[in-house]
Amino acid sequence: MNPQPQPPAAAQEDEPTPQALRKQYEAGATVADLVATSGLSYGTVLNRLRQARTVMRTSWQTRRLREDPQARRNLATRLRTLYDKHGATLTDLAAAGAGTRRAARCLLIEAGGTPRTTQQTLRMRSAADAPARKKLAVSLRVKYEAGASVPELAEECHYSVTTVYRLLRLAKTRMRPPHRHGPTPHRRRRS
Repeated sequence: MNPQPQPPAAAQEDEPTPQALRKQYEAGATVADLVATSGLSYGTVLNRLRQARTVMRTSWQTRRLREDPQARRNLATRLRTLYDKHGATLTDLAAAGAGTRRAARCLLIEAGGTPRTTQQTLRMRSAADAPARKKLAVSLRVKYEAGASVPELAEECHYSVTTVYRLLRLAKTRMRPPHRHGPTPHRRRRS
């Protein structure tokens, strides 16, 4: 006598969800490990990992993760230093050794770091660039007061006219009236 087939709902109750497979995979399990523990086929495990938007590792990354957990901690610490002290983004961390932005985020959190918002990163970078921007603004002011026009300055430094105006305002430049190009007139003191 043939065994009765299980209803589909009962068969799926015991199967791990895509998120559960992803969690095990990101903890260091390989696809082969997941096949052995879940009883699913290799293709099904891969499909469920993809369904959960899992970032797949290369075999080299898996070996490195398994062989030396201290290396992972060292990488996480180095990435956190780059992120916190040097204003690196998750994309920068991925290029510095994490592999992907998601892996960089995981390593950053493992090292005790807190991911920043885009606005926080922009403010941090803007503060770091402030001295160079101030120096540029002062040099543009000197050239402007010597008679250069704003469009000429924009072309020379490869910025838009609006950016040059903003930099001149930053340097507290006294602007000439419109369409009067030449040196800034000096006012005579009344005696």
